[in-house]
Amino acid sequence: MAIFIPLTAQTDSSSCEVNNYAFKAGEHITFDLYFNWKFIWKKAGTASLSTRSMTYRSQPAYMVNLLATSNGLADKFFQMRDTLTSIVSTTLQPLYYRKAADEGGKFTIDEVRYTERGGKYAAKMKRVKNGKTSYASGSESKPIYDMLSIISRVRSINPSGLKEGQRLIYPIASGKHLDNETLIFKGRQRVKAENGTTYRCMKFTLVERQDNKQKDIITFYITDDLNHLPIRLDLALNFGTAKAYMRSVENVRHPFTSIVK
Repeated sequence: MAIFIPLTAQTDSSSCEVNNYAFKAGEHITFDLYFNWKFIWKKAGTASLSTRSMTYRSQPAYMVNLLATSNGLADKFFQMRDTLTSIVSTTLQPLYYRKAADEGGKFTIDEVRYTERGGKYAAKMKRVKNGKTSYASGSESKPIYDMLSIISRVRSINPSGLKEGQRLIYPIASGKHLDNETLIFKGRQRVKAENGTTYRCMKFTLVERQDNKQKDIITFYITDDLNHLPIRLDLALNFGTAKAYMRSVENVRHPFTSIVK
């Protein structure tokens, strides 16, 4: 049976509640990580993205965890031990975010706690970096996201009304500040996953403005089917660029109809 997804609720970035048609609790994705050194891509670690059900503030919710670990070879150049946790409501409204990162000897813990009162959304942010703690806060008239919950939000978008080059604005919180970032739909292309299968994918890039220049933060390649499963992630890191290619997946919600025969 076809699932009807209301266009207005999906493409409007100010929507407060979003219907999740893409994933379910128990989904688990594994990735192989590649880092770029001097124009050469090297396999350098693994990552996993998992979703489970939980209760948060007495309400049903999803907990999404992203774990990224570099291997022995990569550790000689840049060590990565990142754990990201995002808690979102069943309508994908962010509730809590935490990132614990050990990157090249630099230890950082970011935390964001979200609240909503009377149609006003607020984020209280905390950052602990190398033993020093800082705080920040911000508010918006629409839901605020982070670097992990935005993946769940992108997976909820109905692409039928999107045009290549279309831009959507989302407030994004880190442990340090709150900024309005731009998500750009860059069309469709085929992507070969680490499991050897090629998928028809939709490409989205989240960008920010720095010194009056546009900088890519993360690019998502998600399957062009009801799963909207991330097949590839391109990440901008302090030392360069990393790419994560999907190697395996368990407990997807829908059959894959995006596989290229």
